[in-house]
Amino acid sequence: VLFLQIVHILNMTSAKIVSFLLHPEESLHSLQNRIEFETGISTGNQELLLETGICLDPRKPASQCVIDGVRGWDSYMVYLFDKSKTVYDGPFASRSLSDCVNYIVQDSKIQLPIPQLRKVWAEAVHYVIGLKEDYSRLFQGQRAAMLSLLRYNANLIKMKNNMVSASQQLKAKLEFFHQSIRLDLERYSDQMAYGISSEKMLKAWKEMEEKASQCAQAEDIGYLDEQIMALHTEIVELQKSPYARRQGEVMESLEQRAIDLYKQLKTRPPDHAYSDSTDMVKIIVQTVQSQDRVLKELFGHLSKLLGCKQKIIDLLPEIEVALNNIKEADNSVMQMQGKRQREIWHLLKIACTQSSSRSLVSSSLEGTASTPAATWLPQSSSGNTAPHPLSSLAAPEDGENFADVIRENVNYLELFSSILQEVRQEQNSMMVS
Repeated sequence: VLFLQIVHILNMTSAKIVSFLLHPEESLHSLQNRIEFETGISTGNQELLLETGICLDPRKPASQCVIDGVRGWDSYMVYLFDKSKTVYDGPFASRSLSDCVNYIVQDSKIQLPIPQLRKVWAEAVHYVIGLKEDYSRLFQGQRAAMLSLLRYNANLIKMKNNMVSASQQLKAKLEFFHQSIRLDLERYSDQMAYGISSEKMLKAWKEMEEKASQCAQAEDIGYLDEQIMALHTEIVELQKSPYARRQGEVMESLEQRAIDLYKQLKTRPPDHAYSDSTDMVKIIVQTVQSQDRVLKELFGHLSKLLGCKQKIIDLLPEIEVALNNIKEADNSVMQMQGKRQREIWHLLKIACTQSSSRSLVSSSLEGTASTPAATWLPQSSSGNTAPHPLSSLAAPEDGENFADVIRENVNYLELFSSILQEVRQEQNSMMVS
């Protein structure tokens, strides 16, 4: 018997307890099927919470909801909630009276012998204690729901912080992108008259600027932030509510009064005296009324908790979508920035190629101009250039040197033509890209 595993499930929708004897290595899904058969709540809508507010793990066996050891095994509860409902229609009917207790409640002034009265009052005390324990278990279920709500809220706050951080990063990148592309467009316009120009590239840059403006829509998460803050405020108010704290003081005092009354009756000698049950019936009635009141408050508060939890469940996918939109916009901005920088470096390469070709041509022209002058105009002893007579013109060997210079210039001209052709091809490829 000691090794048997029994799980007690408190159905928060009906305030009734169902108990199951667990089979060895039984899965949680198997237990949920048995719960569905007993309660009518489908396995998909079942939410099983421990006292700590932790939901049972479907990957673990059903024995996870049974505490180890003997002590307390018969009072440990697992709380069952119906995820398809957010409003619970409590309070529920109190536990039923036994026949003998119902007998004195119907007529509290009836006289009974002391020995018989002791038995009836003992059952009455047990009934009063049971009412208080019923409330205590339901309050513990409400507390488990609150702890579960706080876990969901912690996850919501974490996702919200990630969303806000990603939105701020996107905003900073968009500001940098807009400033840099405006500067690039200004500088590009300044050099178009004397430098390099490409209408296709200019159009692509302007399209990038418009696309970046569209990406700014992804950083607008104000509507989600407002909903999360309002929900957070609502949860804080629920935590501060007096209904979030135990309200069973009146029932506990009535329980103690019933016990004291029974002790007084027990000390009376078992003679032939008779007595009525007026005082005990008053305690029973007051306990039932007190339970009705506190359960009404408890289930009203529980419905608000479950309503907040459902709001969080509805918000989480929206935050996920917003995060994905921000990430996509961020990637798009970074790709546009990289593409524009590659195009700028391509322009720089073309400009450098043109500059080097111009310097090469100018240096070759200077060389061709200085060589014949040095050949035809030899310097005098004083270092000054003076005209020479016709007899001093180029000899036949000087004519051969002049032909070599001409051939060298022709080679430079061919090289210059090939360089210009390469530059035109690079410009055409840049316009196409």
